[in-house]
Amino acid sequence: MVQEQREDDMPDSLKREIADVKMRAQAIKGEHRELDARLYTPAGKPAEGMIIYFPGGGFVRDELDMSDIFVRVLAARTGYIVLASSYTLASEKPFPSAAEDAHAVLAWAGRFSKRKGWKQARLIVAGLEAGGNLAAVATLMARDRGGPALAAQILMMPMLDPGLSSCSMRTVAAANGGMGAAYACAQSYRGYLPHAVDRAHPYASPLQSSRTKGLPPALILSADDDPLRDEAEQYGAKLLASGVATTVRRLPPIALDVPDARCCCARQGNVLDEITLFIAGLNAPQNT
Repeated sequence: MVQEQREDDMPDSLKREIADVKMRAQAIKGEHRELDARLYTPAGKPAEGMIIYFPGGGFVRDELDMSDIFVRVLAARTGYIVLASSYTLASEKPFPSAAEDAHAVLAWAGRFSKRKGWKQARLIVAGLEAGGNLAAVATLMARDRGGPALAAQILMMPMLDPGLSSCSMRTVAAANGGMGAAYACAQSYRGYLPHAVDRAHPYASPLQSSRTKGLPPALILSADDDPLRDEAEQYGAKLLASGVATTVRRLPPIALDVPDARCCCARQGNVLDEITLFIAGLNAPQNT
């Protein structure tokens, strides 16, 4: 299995770090069916909140297994419970099924937080690539539908523009696998958004949303040489212009010609450092 091979490649220090993170399967009712999800609980003191994580896969592949190590490290380093969830793939049902699934998962997490007795917003939604799209979309839906309340959103190399109109998408370098990544992105959108009219819907294209006020703080990570870079950074600028506290970071180039490049990038120390620092900042006492 891919997961087993990756665990074998892990340094012993990382294996020790995640050894005490407990995982259990969790079925969550989505729009049309039960979704496979996993609940990761860190060892030690009671968790401080929950991160709801949507993996990549371009809306066409289930990459829940592939996210396992990243999610375990995320739980260990942040002290948060992490809920990693699948979503309806485009081959089963196109837009808006995955978006509705994402909001259903947030709603489940909201009920979980109430059972835990958390007195304030302790939910952070996060996602990678297509999962980053769903994290951004679920944040919009939570605001529009009156909940659940979110503490923050973390978007890692997110797919936010089905129009593929950004400069980094149009002028992608032939080297480093960039052209292949851009083509895969276009193919993914053709499956997820078969009807052209849906490509302007804010729940499909957060970058096109005309309403970005009232959203929780955001951490947005892009990567140099990635065709998705500019749309991520443009969305960050849009949130900042709307008064949303937003941190935008550009990571070093990633080897997009390597399979699962973005998923591997998410496991790198600089990505995890950015996330843990961002979450620590949310929890820091504010000067008055």
